Amino acid sequence: MKPLWIAAFILMATCSFGQERSGTLASAATMKQLMLDMIHPASNDILLQINRGGPSNDNDWAAVRRSALTLAEAGNSLMMPGRARDDADWPRDVKMLADAGNAAYKAAETKNQQALAAVAASLDASCTNCHKQYRPNVFPRQGGAK
Repeated sequence: MKPLWIAAFILMATCSFGQERSGTLASAATMKQLMLDMIHPASNDILLQINRGGPSNDNDWAAVRRSALTLAEAGNSLMMPGRARDDADWPRDVKMLADAGNAAYKAAETKNQQALAAVAASLDASCTNCHKQYRPNVFPRQGGAK
């Protein structure tokens, strides 16, 4: 429970730094910064633990919980005004990422190796689906631009 409180505090503190005087939230990071410094490391941490056979001690499980919570909350960051790329595919892809984060968090909370391993496919799919759609330089689109 303590890591959850710590994560909540960090998120609240981060949000307060991004607030304008009017009280509305402003983006504190670019999309590239979110991906490179938050989402990509968190997803890699989880997938690395899965590929190594799962967390082997309490510290490993805590690391998975933190990374999972980061991914689950990344959905909120990705849906902030000015970040959503469209009203159809983007929300679906963001939800897939957040759902994978939530599933990984639940697996880590219960220290369920099988449930954590089951997250790998959906986490990978969430990244791949989004990147195919919105990163054509990484995954060239089939059939021309959308």
